[in-house]
Amino acid sequence: MGKDVIIACDFASAEKTYAFLDQFTTRKPFVKIGMELFYAEGPQIVREIKARGHKIFLDLKLHDIPNTLKKAMAVLSKLDVDICNLHAAGTRRMMEAAIEGLTRPDGTRPLLIAVTQLTSTDQESMEKDLLIHAPIDQVVMHYAQCARDAGLDGVVCSPLEAGKVHAACGETFLTVTPGVRFADGDVGDQKRVMTPTQAREIGSDYIVVGRPITAAPDPVAAYERCVKEFVG
Repeated sequence: MGKDVIIACDFASAEKTYAFLDQFTTRKPFVKIGMELFYAEGPQIVREIKARGHKIFLDLKLHDIPNTLKKAMAVLSKLDVDICNLHAAGTRRMMEAAIEGLTRPDGTRPLLIAVTQLTSTDQESMEKDLLIHAPIDQVVMHYAQCARDAGLDGVVCSPLEAGKVHAACGETFLTVTPGVRFADGDVGDQKRVMTPTQAREIGSDYIVVGRPITAAPDPVAAYERCVKEFVG
């Protein structure tokens, strides 16, 4: 897979999701299905969007004991998604079990990426709530390296961290980065943001874009602008 723009379909129902996707008549964008939509509609929403010709990043951020992850990933592998994810904090053993479960009998599997630290976690909350006292940048890179060593394909990270992740884990280790806004757009509740062009220059492999596209007056035009700025 080359660089691509993933649209965060953070809708509460299948009806709203299909109404949004129906606007894309010439190009079928890569879409992210998160907890809200998946828990509202179940696996069928994944099957339907896949049948419509879209690539899918299933963003459920799984985190449990290794045996449970192995079984859950075996189920998700049957949905034919393109990317799924888990929390690196579940340990290397859990990530290895997830890879084992995700791999189909023919040896194929979706890409599997890890969340290192949530973007809502800062140094203060990490130390106070999680009792992790190392610098957050060091923690993120350590988690990324553990994910790489477990056989995962990449991580979810801030675009500001993409270059550092590639330096620590190699250029082929994928960086999937939210927190992207147009230069002339509203940053909303995001504090650490980059434009699509900046994300491309710093080394992001995939950018995940939500409201700048989904809430735009013309979502298709906003998507095409984003692709042009990020992919070229």
